[in-house]
Amino acid sequence: MAAHLRIVHCFRSPVGGIFRHVRDLTEAQVAAGHSVGIVCDSTTGGDYEERLFGAMKERLALGIHRTPMQRHIGPGDIAAAWRTYQIIKELRPDVLHGHGAKGGAYARLFGSLLRVSRSRVARLYSPHGGSLHYDETTATGKLFFALERFMARFSDCLLFVSDYERTTYRRKVGEPPIPNRLVYNGLRA
Repeated sequence: MAAHLRIVHCFRSPVGGIFRHVRDLTEAQVAAGHSVGIVCDSTTGGDYEERLFGAMKERLALGIHRTPMQRHIGPGDIAAAWRTYQIIKELRPDVLHGHGAKGGAYARLFGSLLRVSRSRVARLYSPHGGSLHYDETTATGKLFFALERFMARFSDCLLFVSDYERTTYRRKVGEPPIPNRLVYNGLRA
């Protein structure tokens, strides 16, 4: 492993468990000597999340980049995806870690686009629920699980943060065809 990596975390909603997990990861990665950055939605969160961002911004060498990202798939995704891609491309990550359905899709697609231009970026994905919450018997669930199976080919590794998440993924999406690990959430108290 390189002594100094450029690591970018991409996710939609900077609230709740995903945001806590990303904050814990960035703290540990910075302590290990890596340059870390965040790309996430600018329309989610409030004063509390702004204080959390404020407390971490000086430690993140690659910065905090917030841009509008809608929750559901829609026409606004084209502009959001383009803005997000431009940010990630400029950051030149060695590791692009997507969290949740939207962040995971962006990280895997944009990491793959960067590879076309000879970048050696590693594409990691942590589902954190997201599309896993859908019922596998519904048309929407079937669509999202088919997309998850398709997107696996653009992933270098799946990182599950709980056994429940890993078990649910295997049941609804299928056995991952790529390396996958269970790394429990909770790096600090």
